[in-house]
Amino acid sequence: MTATGISACNDRPAFSFEVYPPKSVAAASALTRTIDHLAAAGPEFISVTYGANGSSRTSSLDVLRYIKDHTTADAMAHLTCVGSSHAEASRLIREFLDAGIRSFLAIRGDAPQGAAEGDTTFLGDLHSAGELVQLIHRVQAERVPYIETVIPGLPAARGLKTERSRVRIGVAAFPNGHPNSRSVAQDIDTLLAKQAAGANLAITQLFFHADDYLSFIQKARSAGVLFPILPGIMPVTSPNRLRRILQLSGEKLPAALSIALEVEPTEEGQRQIGIDYAVRLGQDVLAGGAPGLHLYAFNQHETVLSVLEGCGALPVPATMP
Repeated sequence: MTATGISACNDRPAFSFEVYPPKSVAAASALTRTIDHLAAAGPEFISVTYGANGSSRTSSLDVLRYIKDHTTADAMAHLTCVGSSHAEASRLIREFLDAGIRSFLAIRGDAPQGAAEGDTTFLGDLHSAGELVQLIHRVQAERVPYIETVIPGLPAARGLKTERSRVRIGVAAFPNGHPNSRSVAQDIDTLLAKQAAGANLAITQLFFHADDYLSFIQKARSAGVLFPILPGIMPVTSPNRLRRILQLSGEKLPAALSIALEVEPTEEGQRQIGIDYAVRLGQDVLAGGAPGLHLYAFNQHETVLSVLEGCGALPVPATMP
């Protein structure tokens, strides 16, 4: 484990993955195989998305339990502020903690389509990721207020240890600005507020140019953000996927990638273009000092593992004597 709290092995960069809950029995079976492949690569963690208003609560927890019980990867649960009361959010956090989950990604969540600008009624009792971070810490503190320890030389005596098991809480960062933000300074102030609330990791929204990430990191560090900020990278393997990503994220069109995908006639050729682009992006941010890579896997392992291989993050297979 490095000083930043992100692991690295033999100078290979650390990495992590995101998957989403399956929507059918067949998809669930396929996802367990994908998780097995992803976990075998040695990620720092595998995060599992969670639908607003509990729309994927059970299936998310099932996936998290599979990761925890069948792999050596840390399982990270997503939590959002959307539609939850304090009591409901507390119950969900406790449920995850009781299942052995010790890593969370706390995000505010997006407004539903058609919501008026500035309308926050969809959020419920929690109005920011910082409030959700604080609630996770509070529930953990209430759940395990102390630990009994044996006093050396006095076998029958017990002492009280107030230190609790560490909870990793990640938050979102926006290299190109949150859609509702007025400036980069506001985005960084928001990140500082999340840090003050107890967050100890950030994962960025998608970006397509290394300078976007590296410039944001420089400004965040200058402002006092201390925790690791992982670059979120998604291999874009088709023009349709690129259009969908841009629609959801609001990112600007990456012209070179878009043109290359549009003129390539074969699916395999498009897939390789997406992999190569993600490899170059990963290499550039790592060279600029990124503490690792966070890859959005789309519940498939082949593409993201190819990206990691290109970035030199995967272990080299042992050769036979």
